[in-house]
Amino acid sequence: MSEHEPQHLYDGPARLDSEHGTWEVEVALRGAFQPIDGRFHWYGRVGAGVEGVRSGQTVTVHTAHGEAEGRLSDVDPWGRFRVSGTGRPPF
Repeated sequence: MSEHEPQHLYDGPARLDSEHGTWEVEVALRGAFQPIDGRFHWYGRVGAGVEGVRSGQTVTVHTAHGEAEGRLSDVDPWGRFRVSGTGRPPF
C-alpha cells in the first residue's frame, strides 16, 4: 500500500467548487513551507473557462490527491485566475 506524499507542485486536472458553480479545469499549482509563519503556502493558475466568479471569492480545489480551500485573485490576459491558499494543499 502506498500513500501520497505532499509535493511542491502539481499540474493537471482539478475540479473547482464555489457557490456560483462547479468547473472541471486544468491547474498549475506550486507551494512551499514558509518558516516565517510556519505554514505551507500554495498558489497557481486555474485554466480558462471559470465564469460567474470574481477576484476575492473562495473556492474549493479538488484533485485526485485531496482538496483545499483557496481564494481567487487577479485574472491574466488569457482569462486564467490566480488561486492561493495556506495549509494542506490539494496536491
